Amino acid sequence: MQEAERFGEFTTIAREGRVVLVEFSRGDGMNALSIAAMRELTALARHLSEDTASSAIVLTGGGGAFSAGADLKDPEVAARRDLSLIEQRQALKVGPDMCAAWEALEQVTIAAIEKFCIGGGVALAAACDHRIAGKSAHLRLPEVPLGMNMSWHSNPRLVNLMGPSKAKLFTILGEKLSAGKAEVWGLVDEVSADGKACETALDLARRIGALPPLGVRMSKQSIDMAAKALNQAVTFMDRDQFALAAGSEDQREAIKAFLEKRPASFKGN
Repeated sequence: MQEAERFGEFTTIAREGRVVLVEFSRGDGMNALSIAAMRELTALARHLSEDTASSAIVLTGGGGAFSAGADLKDPEVAARRDLSLIEQRQALKVGPDMCAAWEALEQVTIAAIEKFCIGGGVALAAACDHRIAGKSAHLRLPEVPLGMNMSWHSNPRLVNLMGPSKAKLFTILGEKLSAGKAEVWGLVDEVSADGKACETALDLARRIGALPPLGVRMSKQSIDMAAKALNQAVTFMDRDQFALAAGSEDQREAIKAFLEKRPASFKGN
């Protein structure tokens, strides 16, 4: 692998033949998805969409975990409260736009997951074609227990991977899903030794990179169309649903109960 080149504040790119390694790092081992980080990941994916010299892209989190999910301490998130309703709706496009940009890549994309992958991190990993996870890693969607819905057009992607029953269990309960169980359920393609997820993902990427690039890209696109043709149609309003749920009394109660370390009392308001 060639020496990594910095793309922006949070990401680097390294190359080896037709393989690209992207590392996303906030420098803290948590790699939460701030709005600035999501914009950069989106720009990077769109940059790579013009790259005809690559066939496979590995995306990994630097310094530890894949991602702790949305950065709730991001000052840009707090500033949204002062926006008009239409401006707030527009601001909610950042996460889904990031996932859509990664899903739209013609190269085969592989997420290498260590330690944990939570919330928006799961949404990003699910937008990739494959997921490799370290043995001790886990994945979790905390949105519903915290009074929100899972958005970013993620629900149909999870159904594509896991089927409706497992997707409901994973999404609604918000419980940790171990790497081993995620493999059985279809969310993870392969479990590696801890610390070896990226290496295992690169091995797969090299096998893909050794194949005729036109066939790789056309096959990916045709399979995606067969599996995902209706995905956008069934989730086109999920950010509006998120805005509704995020402004509910139940959501406020969920956050308050979480901070106070007590059971929540939900009323459907």
